[in-house]
Amino acid sequence: MNTAIKALLLALPLTFATGLAQANNNAEGRWRQIDPDTGRAKSIVEITRTSNGALNGRIVELINPSRPNPVCDKCEDDRRNQPITGMEIIRGMRADGAGKWKGGKILKPDEGKVYNSKMALIEGGRKLEVSGCIAFICKSQVWERL
Repeated sequence: MNTAIKALLLALPLTFATGLAQANNNAEGRWRQIDPDTGRAKSIVEITRTSNGALNGRIVELINPSRPNPVCDKCEDDRRNQPITGMEIIRGMRADGAGKWKGGKILKPDEGKVYNSKMALIEGGRKLEVSGCIAFICKSQVWERL
């Protein structure tokens, strides 16, 4: 067998394993937001990386909204009276080590409140723990990767 082919066959599993490790350390992608009180999915959030390296997240789908085409009527910033579907709810998350982010803000559209936020991948990157805090009072949710 040709030496180049042997080298390629040996390198493929290593390349695949490296790609999986990077994917498991990356919060980019689509996540199912789970309500911690009901255990039911509320929305699908897509997290993307900005040109400056921060992570932002946008609601791409609401699951069983309480009213048709809801807007953020309680928001007090640039999102006031904007449709919740398509709304950016995570802004400015910065890497804080492998699989962790902090320093960003997260909006809870049904309250119109913005919280200091942090995120951490758990369960091998299959889930994302998202926390929102005001002072020392924090609430967290676990989102599932789609």
